[in-house]
Amino acid sequence: MIDYKAIEDFVKNNISPLLKEHGGGIDIVSIKDDVLRLKLLGQCVSCPAAMDTFNDIIIEKIKPAFPELKDIILVNDVPEDMLDMARKILKI
Repeated sequence: MIDYKAIEDFVKNNISPLLKEHGGGIDIVSIKDDVLRLKLLGQCVSCPAAMDTFNDIIIEKIKPAFPELKDIILVNDVPEDMLDMARKILKI
């Protein structure tokens, strides 16, 4: 079984500081069925290099530390207030 706390600490200590240097952040959305779901925060959300950061830095650091993970997925949720605004504009 994957140790959620160990992954949380690893992300907090090894990934978050790198993203904070650029005004960004990261959040663990869930760990289910050995799949880690992450969400970028702050400036990372709209950064053109976000996928490169995810693939080349985040995955490359987490995978060796937690080889038992089957996958690491980036979740791109749209905030509810933005959805509400879009619905009003589109009159949905």
